[in-house]
Amino acid sequence: MSRMCELTGKGVQSGNNVSHANNKTKRRFLPNLCQVTLISDALGQRFRLRVSAHALRSVEHRGGLDAFLLKADETELSMRARLLRRQIAKKTAEAA
Repeated sequence: MSRMCELTGKGVQSGNNVSHANNKTKRRFLPNLCQVTLISDALGQRFRLRVSAHALRSVEHRGGLDAFLLKADETELSMRARLLRRQIAKKTAEAA
């Protein structure tokens, strides 16, 4: 399982540990990933996603999973999230 957020595409970054003597050694900056269950209002289902804490705040800010996915760019989403986005778009088009 890769260390990437399924909604924002945020992943591992690399950098240096810098000591007091200015010695540099490689290190990895890992994203703060959480396993969460989000509810889709349009589909009426729960989905377990591995998202970053930043993405979770963004979902809350935009008004839920449906609104977040419909506004999100498809290139950032995981394959599972893209499929979910298409299902939500189809369901909301039928309702309208």
